[in-house]
Amino acid sequence: MIPSTPETATRAFFSFPKVTDPARHRDYNAWHQLDHRPENLALPGVVHGDRWVRTPACERLGSYPDPALAGSQYLAMYWFAEPAADSIAEWKDLGDRTIHQGRRPELAWTERPMTRMFRPVRGYVAPRALVTLAALPFRPHRGVYVEVSRVETSPHPDVADLSRFEHETQVPDLLARDGVAGVWTFRSAPSRGNPDGPVTRIRLTYLEADPVGFARALAADPLPAPPAALASTATPLLTGPLATITPWEWNWFDEPAATENGAGA
Repeated sequence: MIPSTPETATRAFFSFPKVTDPARHRDYNAWHQLDHRPENLALPGVVHGDRWVRTPACERLGSYPDPALAGSQYLAMYWFAEPAADSIAEWKDLGDRTIHQGRRPELAWTERPMTRMFRPVRGYVAPRALVTLAALPFRPHRGVYVEVSRVETSPHPDVADLSRFEHETQVPDLLARDGVAGVWTFRSAPSRGNPDGPVTRIRLTYLEADPVGFARALAADPLPAPPAALASTATPLLTGPLATITPWEWNWFDEPAATENGAGA
């Protein structure tokens, strides 16, 4: 059997957690980084997993049209090996077992406004990255720029036209920008009861550049806009930078010792 890689995976999980108790961010990161994520990565059906933080500096440069996602401070994702159904079942079983082992302290003070499975659509590597597409998620990076949107009816020709514009125009523009290592795009699966219903899409840009600096540069020089006739085809839900999490460096949301103007607390 050929080992699965992100390039061959057919399922990826995305979650946008929100820590509801401001005093528990360090507890959340300690649990996730030292218990939850290692256990997930040890599963044979998990190809890779990563997570990022929307620091206060990142948050100020984002756009959050969807109120449900506006307060999420983190993004987590996992890639699943084939057969995906078996890998996902094993992963879910681990999650249930850790609850009964008393290893899910975060359940009392976190919310997950979006948690669902997605299907990878297409990935790209910037020529400067010098790695294969399968290696892109494993390559060290400083953060990501994430764009989440919703299209109401996937079979509609405008969706195909917008997707073509994004892949043929916007993604090449991204890959040519300083600090971009690569791009992956994803779509959610329509519900079984409504196969022609809304689809959520995610574009994840892997950054060598500081994500805050990249977001500022992108705001000053935006990507090409889609044709006016396609502008309303997708509804933005969340856009902005997130930083890679460094082990034990979890102080982004700590109370500052003094205000920005130097007044002591």
